[in-house]
Formats: sequence, C-alpha cells, structure tokens
Amino acid sequence: MDKEITEEVTSQKRKKGVFIAIISIAVLVGAIWLMRSFFKSSIKNSEITTSVVKVGNIENTINATGEVLPEFEEILTSPINASIKNVLMDAGNKVKAGQSILTLDKSATQTEFEKQKFQLESKQNEIKKLKLDLSKSFYDIQSNNDIKQLHISNLADAVENAKRLFAAGGGTREGIEQAELNLKVAQLEKKQLENEIKNKQQTMQIEIKEAEIAADILKSDLDAMQRKLDLANIIATRAGVVTYVNKNIGANVKEGEQIARIADLGSFKVTGSISDNSLDQMHVGLPVIVLINDIQLRGHVANVSPSVQNSIISFEIQLDERNNKQLRPNMKVEVYLVTATHNHVMEVSNGAAFKGPNLQDIFVLNNGKAEKRTVHIGLTNFDFVEIQDGVKPGDVVITSDMSAFKNSKEVTITQ
Repeated sequence: MDKEITEEVTSQKRKKGVFIAIISIAVLVGAIWLMRSFFKSSIKNSEITTSVVKVGNIENTINATGEVLPEFEEILTSPINASIKNVLMDAGNKVKAGQSILTLDKSATQTEFEKQKFQLESKQNEIKKLKLDLSKSFYDIQSNNDIKQLHISNLADAVENAKRLFAAGGGTREGIEQAELNLKVAQLEKKQLENEIKNKQQTMQIEIKEAEIAADILKSDLDAMQRKLDLANIIATRAGVVTYVNKNIGANVKEGEQIARIADLGSFKVTGSISDNSLDQMHVGLPVIVLINDIQLRGHVANVSPSVQNSIISFEIQLDERNNKQLRPNMKVEVYLVTATHNHVMEVSNGAAFKGPNLQDIFVLNNGKAEKRTVHIGLTNFDFVEIQDGVKPGDVVITSDMSAFKNSKEVTITQ
C-alpha cells in the first residue's frame, strides 16, 4: 500500500537538489577557469617588456611632490602709506641693480615731512631762545652776587670802624654788635645767592638738555621720513627677474605691504611635501632625487617643517646643481627621498610585474620560453628593482604585467 510522502520530506529533497546543483556549477566554473589558464600559455613578444639582470647600486625611495622656487627672492614693500602712481616693470622682466620698478604717490608723506621740518626748526629756535634767556638770568644773578660782595666788603669795613671808634672811646658795644650782625646777614644772603646760582646752572643744563633731546627725536623722525621718501621710488637692489608687481595704478597701499618681488634666477631650491605617514623617515640631510623631464637632479633635505598641516609635512631641498637650465620658477616636479642604499646587488628595470610582497613570482626568458621563478625582492625605486635570489646577472626578466599567467609554470613567447 502506497504511503503519502510528507511535505517535510519533499522540502528536504528539494533543498538537497539545489545544493548539489550549486556545487556542480561552482566545480564547472572552476574547471573552466583552470582550463583557460592552462591553455593560455603563450604570449607575443611585442606584448611584453624585458630587462637584463645587472649588478649595480640601488636606492630605496619614497615619493613626494615638489615645487621649484628661486633660492633667493627679495620682497619689496611700500615704505609709506601711498598710492601706486606708475608701474615701470611687469612680471617676467629682467632688471638690473638700481633700475626702477614702480613709483608711489608720496605727496601726503612729503607734506608731513615739510611739517616736521618746520617743527624741528621751531624747536631749534626755541633752544636758542632758551639759552639766551637762561644766560641773561644767570648774568643777572651773577651781577647781584657781585653787588652783594661789595656790600659785604663795606659792612666789614663798618665793623672795623666801629671797633676802632669803640677803642678810642667814641663808640659803643652795641654799635659794634649791630655792625657785625649786618655783616653776617649780608654774608648769609650772599651764600643764599651763590646756592641759587648753582641751582640755576643745573636747571639751565637740564632744560637745554631736554630741549636738545626733543630736537634730536624730531630730527631722527625727519631723517627716517626722508629715507622712506627716498625708498618710495621702488628700485631693484640686485639684478634678477621681477616675479610679481602690483599693477593696480591708483590703488592705496599701506606701509609694509608687499608691492613687488625680485628673484635671482641663477639659483633655485625645491620645496617638497609628503604624507605624515613618512614622518619617522624624514630628517635633515636625507638624500633626494628631483626628476625634471627625465633628468635627475641630486640634493638633500635642508630643513623639515616642525608642524603638520592637513596630514602633510613640508620640507626644503637644497640642490647640488642649483643653476640647472631645466629649473623654472613654480615648476611642479617629482621628488624621491632616498631612505636606503644597497651596493653591488642584482637589479632590473622596474615595471608592472613587480608588485605585492617581497616574495613573488616572475618570468625569466630561456630559449624562447618564459619560465616562472620565485624570487625575493629587495629595495625598489622608480627606475629599478633589486632581486636578491632566483636569477643571475645576464638573465632576461619580463617586467610587464604577467598576472594572466600566474597559474602557468611556463609561457611560450611567439613572434
């Protein structure tokens, strides 16, 4: 007697069938992929690039970006508050030392200069008047002192006369005492006057000194303003090239505001920037390679900025050949920091074949075929790769991408 199959059993069979189907499809896809990899065992010679293993020196580098700047650039600022009157040079023009670049309207400063000049003359006249007044006052006091001295002499004679008269019996003791008192009073008055003369001398010296200091300050300010007026004719202090000039005629500029720049294009430097992930490898003196139009310029890190901005480290490079003809202001260049050097090692040209970990597979040409070899990779840079083992000098290594043959042990090279 037939039994009715339950829904649960039916569901289990259906799931089992689906699972088996999925496994079958996966196995089929894997087999197809393996077969394609197995049969794809040839490549045209024109589709690959190769490099001969050589013995040499190799440097490990990390990439950075850089910008070429003049090593010496003078910034010219406005010496006064003024407006731009005339522009004689444009950016890019060559200038000689002493050649004018632009002129400023200095009429307001010139007016202030004349005002201060008048104030200085007034102060100098005030000093002369003060010296005359104090000299006259001193002369008057000195004259009074001389008169006091004559008065004292008379009083001294009066004392002597009173004494002689008393001795002759014609005078009194009170007369002598009165004469002596008058003499002492006159002597005290003279001493008081002498002290006043001394104080007046000191006061005179102080007042004149203060007036002279005030005049010197005015003269110093006047000299400084004269220098600023002379500098208002903006001229080049050295030969070079104008890299910037404010061409806005009539625009107001403040004292100290930049209005022009002159660069010496006979000497250049490079400012670089790199991710702060490389901070532990950055230090002053680190060798550097600057790449300009396939030309390598050597140098070293001259200084490293102590601050990190937006995860970027800035540094400055001093070039060994600072006057290379390829150098141009504001040119963007590739910078490679040399972190290590290995000498007398096997190396080949860098290419797409070298990527990933130190242990990797490469293909070496041998009698028209490319044989897979597992090698250890050492230092790498933008030009070369160090191969530590698995090859020998003279071997020809495929440097182009061979990832399509990663499951093949040998690849035939066709024409």
